[in-house]
Amino acid sequence: MAIAQKNFLKTLQISALALFLCVFSFVFSPSAWAIVQIKLTNLSYAPCTGDAGKNMVLGGGIMSAKCYVVKGIANNPSGKVVYNADIFGRIYDANGNDAMPERTRLGAVEEIPVGKSDFELMVAIPAEQPEPLDLVQFKASGFAGKVRR
Repeated sequence: MAIAQKNFLKTLQISALALFLCVFSFVFSPSAWAIVQIKLTNLSYAPCTGDAGKNMVLGGGIMSAKCYVVKGIANNPSGKVVYNADIFGRIYDANGNDAMPERTRLGAVEEIPVGKSDFELMVAIPAEQPEPLDLVQFKASGFAGKVRR
């Protein structure tokens, strides 16, 4: 019986240590692992200016495209600068057709400071999609710490 009690106590100690390590690593994990959700508001778009969208094509060069700059306000509530923020959303044309049906990730912003700030994102839309465009369900998510890509 003494051997069974020793084995039980050893198992209990190992379990307690494993639980402690799990809790410790979760509580003290680096903040760079924390994904921050960013609300995007006041969305608008405009054609690209200058040479930014000149000769733009989609689909491996088989479909002509128009270049647009999507602008808005990003609200970062995290209290820390957010890096490598991916921007997601849907863009519909004047007929309600999805202008980018295969994609919801539209691009990325290098850095979003704490609080409210302006952002811009360049997108390519198939040239045959009629305006006005409808920008729907835009949001961003990134990391509250530097992440290597």
